[in-house]
This record gives sequence, C-alpha cells and structure tokens, in this order.
Amino acid sequence: MQTSNGPGVDSKEHSVNQTHDARHASKASAPLTDSQAEFWYLIECQGYKELAQSLKKVHDLALYHSNVPFDRAEKSALFDVNLLVEGFQKLGEKV
Repeated sequence: MQTSNGPGVDSKEHSVNQTHDARHASKASAPLTDSQAEFWYLIECQGYKELAQSLKKVHDLALYHSNVPFDRAEKSALFDVNLLVEGFQKLGEKV
C-alpha cells in the first residue's frame, strides 16, 4: 500500500528487521538441504523445551545481569534470541 507521500506501512522500509523479513517464509516449498536437516535433527534430539530454557537464560543474563551497554546491533541480536525462545516454546507445546 502506498500513501500520497511515499511507501506505506507494509513496505520493507517499515520492517522490524529489513534483512530478515520472514513474512512470506511459509510460502517456501524447497526441500531441506542436508545441513538444514542435520540442524533440525540436532534440535529435536536436544529438546525444544530445554533449548528454550537455555536460550531464555542467556537472553536474561545478557539483558538483566550485564553492565555492557547495548547499541542497535546488540538489541537486534537479543530480539532474535527471544524469537528463537518463543519459537522453541511453541514447538515444545505441539510435541
């Protein structure tokens, strides 16, 4: 959608993470590569719940128990870790 003064809110310009915009990832139909399949196998062997708990601890330690100042890159990385936590939690609920 475009407004009279430029791109609208659904443009990539307003995306949270412009380089990793995954709104259309569900449309992908390519099979997994060997390395991707191995990665998912390792995740399933470790356990979704356990991975979510570990990542949450790392996230919380970095955010709440560190005196290191955060700039945009670090905040983005913590946001990405939090997305993984939420994803693993959802996967754990489905299993």
